Amino acid sequence: MGAPSTYTQDIADEICGRIADGESLRSICMEARMPNKATVFKWLIANAAFSDQYARARETQADTLFDDILHIADAARLKTDSDALNHAKVRIDARKWMAGKLRPKKYGEKLSLTDGDGGPLIPALHVTISRTEPPSTS
Repeated sequence: MGAPSTYTQDIADEICGRIADGESLRSICMEARMPNKATVFKWLIANAAFSDQYARARETQADTLFDDILHIADAARLKTDSDALNHAKVRIDARKWMAGKLRPKKYGEKLSLTDGDGGPLIPALHVTISRTEPPSTS
């Protein structure tokens, strides 16, 4: 496992294409013709173009995972076996979690700041005005 250690654009393109298609870096790097994960991480540090390409692939991977969720959910509705349905739920939950981590602005949990009654959070400004005596002129 982990044959090439020299960066080539062909290997970078394959790694990024497969990540964008939903594969994990671990599974890609387990193939004998691919570099090991440590080598890929070194390439990410040393090569800005590869780092950008990899980041875009990870963003696309989140979209792929989202599409997978819909596919799994649609296929699960045709099943009546509880084990198959539980398996589908686990697969969906894992993809939801991962998509949220890869693209939190798009797929992450949305936080809403509200007051205690569910209304919009409006900061209160408390001002205290005190009357002071004018300085004496004596």
